[in-house]
Amino acid sequence: MRILPAGDRALLVELDDLDEVIGYYTALAADPPADVIDIVPAARTVLVTTTGDLATLSRTLHDLTPSADSRTTGDLIHIPVIYDGADLGDVADLLGCSKDDVIGRHTADEWTVAFCGFAPGFGYLTSAGDWNIPRRSSPRTKVPTGAVALAGEFSGVYPRESPGGWQLIGRTTAKIFDQERDPAALFHPGRRVRFVDAGRG
Repeated sequence: MRILPAGDRALLVELDDLDEVIGYYTALAADPPADVIDIVPAARTVLVTTTGDLATLSRTLHDLTPSADSRTTGDLIHIPVIYDGADLGDVADLLGCSKDDVIGRHTADEWTVAFCGFAPGFGYLTSAGDWNIPRRSSPRTKVPTGAVALAGEFSGVYPRESPGGWQLIGRTTAKIFDQERDPAALFHPGRRVRFVDAGRG
């Protein structure tokens, strides 16, 4: 672990891997130090902003023990998916299985929102499953709102129409990001997600 200054009001905690980030974030969010105003996890780091003393915060962060059960502590939501994505067949070929097998694996896994980024409301979801799906060699200029996708070890749902290079396996009508809702983002770090097969159109 390394703890680095990030301006005069934040520290960046560098960790070994995503599992350690999830455990560290879970423990920190469960009992945040005094004066901490935001905790932002990423793939290998956790950014902690504060109104207090950075030296004191650094000592606290250094002594923090990551949570061992970090993938099972967040609240659970279910996302209905119509599995008719344009890349579902390609993903099946990459995994050496049928389309139904891909759907079965995707719905059987319990996913955890590891961190958010790319676009407002876009969550990077991980599971204990063995996923290693390459991005498309040629990204699309338009991915529709609600597209459910895979890339690397992650699954995600596009909260709005945008360019994207992830493999599309389905779509959902769930509003992943809604400015009229509080909070606007349906996904937040630590939240658990189950995808539910809602048919194929």
